[in-house]
Amino acid sequence: MEDILTGYKVNEPTWFYLSLLLIIAVFFKFSRFWSIRNLDLALLLSLAPGLLLVKSNYAGSTLGYCWLFAVSGLLLMRLLFDWTLTRRPRMEQNLNPAGMAFLCAAALLFQTTKIITEPTDIGAVQTANHAVELLKRQEPSTLYSPTDAGDTTGPASRLLATSVVPFTGGAAKAVAQSMAFLSHLAVLLGLIAVGRWHFSDTNLGLAMGTMYLLLPVTAFDVTRVNHLLPAALIVWAVAAHNRPTVAGGLLGLACGTLFFPVFLLPIWMAFYWGRGAMRFGMALVLTGAVLLGSLVLTSADSHSFTRQTIGSIDWSLLKFQADEGVGFWSLYNPAYRIPVFATFTVLLATLTIWPHKKNLETLLANSAAIIVATQFWYPHQGGIYVLWYLPLMLIVTFRPRLANLPGDTATVDSRLTIPHGGTHYRHEPVSGLPRTPMYR
Repeated sequence: MEDILTGYKVNEPTWFYLSLLLIIAVFFKFSRFWSIRNLDLALLLSLAPGLLLVKSNYAGSTLGYCWLFAVSGLLLMRLLFDWTLTRRPRMEQNLNPAGMAFLCAAALLFQTTKIITEPTDIGAVQTANHAVELLKRQEPSTLYSPTDAGDTTGPASRLLATSVVPFTGGAAKAVAQSMAFLSHLAVLLGLIAVGRWHFSDTNLGLAMGTMYLLLPVTAFDVTRVNHLLPAALIVWAVAAHNRPTVAGGLLGLACGTLFFPVFLLPIWMAFYWGRGAMRFGMALVLTGAVLLGSLVLTSADSHSFTRQTIGSIDWSLLKFQADEGVGFWSLYNPAYRIPVFATFTVLLATLTIWPHKKNLETLLANSAAIIVATQFWYPHQGGIYVLWYLPLMLIVTFRPRLANLPGDTATVDSRLTIPHGGTHYRHEPVSGLPRTPMYR
């Protein structure tokens, strides 16, 4: 940052203090101190101290990982009991829409400056190199080594990166920086789309996007493209959840980037069950075929294809033995991960089956809960990958009570209804249109 603004230097702790005050001033509900919104804000802001402790390597980062596990546990409990929070009024922010738009643009500018001036993520550079080799139809010169555990990505990342390569001249660093900016922009626009299309309030979507850019956890990992891409794809899958084919394609691409979106597929399939599950499943299969086809283009023979396919999967997730990994589980016997993973499997099966009648509210909360739960058994620095679930958690945090959700996802309409005497009024998605009465 100092290279662009002379004399300007903000380190990570200072960014945390400044963003903390700004977020409280704009989003904290002082008139309703004991509200779920304030609880969610406190939990999201509590993640930053744990990340700071891990990055500082204080006392071997043991305290930092324990802090992150504790806060993640509170977030998980909050998401599991989201269905009981029936009183979810629409809350205005402490800043008008024009000021919110200005703050959002300023935060995006500062995050872009950090992307340009900070060291480029090694995993992002390697993904950019693979994208260049894909366009040249060359076999990847190197696959991810064991030291890159936690950043092992599938073919979807480099396939998406190929769209940026022609505009950057093929320079790996420029491709990585461009992908980081576009990933943050995709998350921002996706949150705005969710607010406009499903909450019938563009300003609410703008508030979610602004808070995403202001949160310290976003700034700490602003260049980690391999963790930003799946989050952006999942947000847009939520935005397009009433179109099973589009949502299936987006989730298929997300599964082709990192491993964790795979655990969302049972929940989403159960959501579409009998109401578009076939289209959702076909889109997943078609997306998988396209990703495998991209590997064929850079494979000289069957051995090369097998090598690339196996190399794009993080097999270390299935190991329950001692190694030289980094993170919470490197400090304890890996056998303790087995009951944690078993509990995670039971939780996944439970959220897939229950509740029987699913809607957008349960889809959001259960999806976020599963991603948070992966942090507890993930062997490599479990707990620090907040970007995986941060956009979904923000949607759950700002979501008002959604009423009159139809059962057919082909015509899903999650617009808000506000009681007014004996009549309900529906907010139209375009601001300025008259409200249509909906009688009981």
